[in-house]
Amino acid sequence: MTTNRLSHEKSPYLLQHAHNPVDWYPWGEEAFGKARTENKPIFLSIGYSTCHWCHVMERESFENDQIAAILNRDFVAIKVDREERPDVDRIYMTFIQATSGGGGWPMSVWLTPDLKPFFGGTYFPPENRWGHPGFASVLTQVASAWNSQRDQILDSAAGVVEQLRQAVSIAPARSGSAVLDPALLDSGFFAFRRTFDSRLGGFGSAPKFPRPSVHNFLLRYYARTHNREALDMVLLTLREMAKGGMHDQLGGGFHRYSVDERWFVPHFEKMLYDQAQLAISYLEAFQITGESSMAETARRIFDYVLRDLADPEGAFYSAEDADSAADPARPNEKGEGAFYIWSAAEIRALAGDPGAAWLAWRYGVEENGNVAHDPHEEFTGKNILYQAHTLEETAAHFNQPLDTVRGGIAQTERVLFETRSRRPRPHRDDKILTSWNGLMISAFALGGAVLDEPRYAEAARRAAEFILARMYDPQTGILLRRYREGEARIPGFLDDYALFAQALLDLYEAQFDRRHLELAIRLTEKQRELFEDSENGAFFSSPAGDSSLVLRVKEDYDGAEPSGNSVALGNLLRLAQFTGRADFQHSADKLLAAFSSRLSVAQMAIPQLLAACEFRLNEPRQIVIAGDRSALATQALLRVVHARFLPNRVLLLVDSEETRAALAAGAPAVGSMRLLDGRPAAYVCRNFTCQLPVAEAAQLAELLQ
Repeated sequence: MTTNRLSHEKSPYLLQHAHNPVDWYPWGEEAFGKARTENKPIFLSIGYSTCHWCHVMERESFENDQIAAILNRDFVAIKVDREERPDVDRIYMTFIQATSGGGGWPMSVWLTPDLKPFFGGTYFPPENRWGHPGFASVLTQVASAWNSQRDQILDSAAGVVEQLRQAVSIAPARSGSAVLDPALLDSGFFAFRRTFDSRLGGFGSAPKFPRPSVHNFLLRYYARTHNREALDMVLLTLREMAKGGMHDQLGGGFHRYSVDERWFVPHFEKMLYDQAQLAISYLEAFQITGESSMAETARRIFDYVLRDLADPEGAFYSAEDADSAADPARPNEKGEGAFYIWSAAEIRALAGDPGAAWLAWRYGVEENGNVAHDPHEEFTGKNILYQAHTLEETAAHFNQPLDTVRGGIAQTERVLFETRSRRPRPHRDDKILTSWNGLMISAFALGGAVLDEPRYAEAARRAAEFILARMYDPQTGILLRRYREGEARIPGFLDDYALFAQALLDLYEAQFDRRHLELAIRLTEKQRELFEDSENGAFFSSPAGDSSLVLRVKEDYDGAEPSGNSVALGNLLRLAQFTGRADFQHSADKLLAAFSSRLSVAQMAIPQLLAACEFRLNEPRQIVIAGDRSALATQALLRVVHARFLPNRVLLLVDSEETRAALAAGAPAVGSMRLLDGRPAAYVCRNFTCQLPVAEAAQLAELLQ
């Protein structure tokens, strides 16, 4: 079997293409030099290993000898894993969106030898169909244009890059500081309210993507304004998502998105960043409402991640594919969702009645399949499990005691889950990304504290220690982005620094290892050194000095993942409260000033930034617990704090004289916070001007009301 240069890479996505007849190069000087020497355009293909349409384009085009021959003759072909190189992906996705009005993966872009884009799109079929030009035809036309109109293409590409540079530039407020008007946050609330689906939850129409940063903003807006509608939008969305086929009803966790408006037919890939952010949404909803179903959904997410995405040494893998083989005897014939779907006959044969009948009613199983308008051939006659009826409704329908039905369905679920576990599994992308692990550490830290579950707390701690041991250099302060098979590589981007620093802060507030707080401070200092625009404010996504990047971008869009700038703002504001350092506050104020125009006109694009603004606007409290962390009375005070949704606070623990001295260096008031009559005590403060300390959990609960 022939191989190409991608066989030497660690990225699962690049390795998937290592045996293509295309003469692929990884992103790097070898490819760029070949393009310059031979004066050929570059064909850049960007995707990721669990991307369904990336697989389709590979099968149809990149494994096609005739198409490969055209690519190899007329172009220098480069493959990029967008999850390893989000900086490269971001630049060329900006070009695709600007020139076509859309975007997605696989992304296909043609570049000049100096890496300037001049033409592009996303998925191309091999021949003309569905209104899309065929890939072979596009390649031939682009090659012809390059040979006959090269000077015009070069001039056009130079102009395009200049236009992109202007489009992504962020102009700071004239005053150099942003006045944060509560009306801006009101506008953000009303913008999301206008797009809210009041019947089925979510924002906008099909396809429906979870966007947890919207939940983060709306819940914090509710905490400040007591606007019940903001809370209700999030609660309805979370309840409907949990009922739908997008939620893995047997194994826990959430698929990437729903192709319909009712969260029913999912796109079956599972991403680590979705699990992390949605777990936090369900935990915060539980803190506010006390609804046990919210806590249960979060537990199911955590248990899925620990079972299927956890590296034995503690970190977390990136994703599971949508596609898998339906027949173990034909492992290369894969269909979307094959691992997750069921026929009614299969369920009956496995479970028998009455359990199969009860489960069928509960989860909407139909004899001929429950996907009415089948968007995929492989779903024909199959069922996606979703919560069609509650357990109570199921018991009433069969006129059986609730406990009997609950037990029967639970047993049938176990049989199906065990059967499913023996099916061919979807491909798992086992690379470890610092930024996504940061999100998951934050979720497990919160889960351990809110649910009082040591397994989750330990998962957060182990993952953080993995990153610090394998992907962080304490001498230089440099954080790396990707680890796989013993190799840590790729200097971290803004997202890596910001999300891992956030994770360390969250871990500190859950477990109070002061080293985590100190490392969060050090990482944020390094982040400012590498990425901050000290003149105009805010942070570039990549460090200076990479000649292969035609743009440095200040990303602010909070999409499937929160942007590095939005997370950085939250970190800076929290650290200013922890440490009293004016430089952190100054960086935060300059970041707000840089994005002042976005705050005024594009609130729907920046919900995580709005969530950080809620912290800035609603004067934060410092809660300091003085006492031995192992003492029952200290634990009781901490449980009071963790049980409540208190987004505008920082939480510190003073459990030794050494810790008192260290924390008092930034917050002098901590120096006088001691036990109360020999008992652990809680101090609730604003700007470290504190109310009288309390030693009883009930008294603390009253202070926090």
